Amino acid sequence: MLFRQLYDRETWTYSYLIADPETKEAALVDSVLEQVERDVQLLRELGLTLRYALETHVHADHITGAGKLREVTGCQTVMPVGAKAECADRFIADGEVLQVGKVSIQAIATLGHTDSHMAYLVNGTHLLTGDSLFIRGCGRTDFQSGNPGQLYDSITQRLFTLPDETLVYPGHDYRGHTVSTIGEEKRWNPRLAGKSRDEFIAIMNSLNLPDPKKIAEAVPANERCGLVTV
Repeated sequence: MLFRQLYDRETWTYSYLIADPETKEAALVDSVLEQVERDVQLLRELGLTLRYALETHVHADHITGAGKLREVTGCQTVMPVGAKAECADRFIADGEVLQVGKVSIQAIATLGHTDSHMAYLVNGTHLLTGDSLFIRGCGRTDFQSGNPGQLYDSITQRLFTLPDETLVYPGHDYRGHTVSTIGEEKRWNPRLAGKSRDEFIAIMNSLNLPDPKKIAEAVPANERCGLVTV
């Protein structure tokens, strides 16, 4: 499997390029509009054909590059079931598996950050957690129908039941981390380790975070797969 973690410095966003090195089929998860040129160049250099531009959710902090990637490469745009994004070519449901060559990408419903969110388990070893589970943190739950109780259930009953050695790749990081494991986060994530559901809800309801800088433009743009002028 070819697996690349890509970064957007302005929004601390990770995108992930996944491909089968034999068939050269690829998927790109959580792309960023301003990085489409970089991503297309990388696809070209590696000789890959992009099949899917896949989203974990409708982002509030950056505009997706999915629509632009579709224009350039002819790929399909894929959103989680329930996402308000009529632009998507298809929607993916909990348990559904996308194939890029011999590489499997399994959707795992992880509601709570928003009311439609998927994590993706790649080949059973690499878990893309989007904005549900971060390294030593988690996504916020105070907008887009977020729900802290639902997020706690998603993480503890879905993600934390995976093997401890499962690699965790988040949608963002603000402190320089790149990868963790399920076992590490069960032991060391300060919002979850040893915390009850009620304690987690109290933590999330007391964060009082400012809105993301791009929320006013990002959400409506992402409901159109990012096909806007920037």
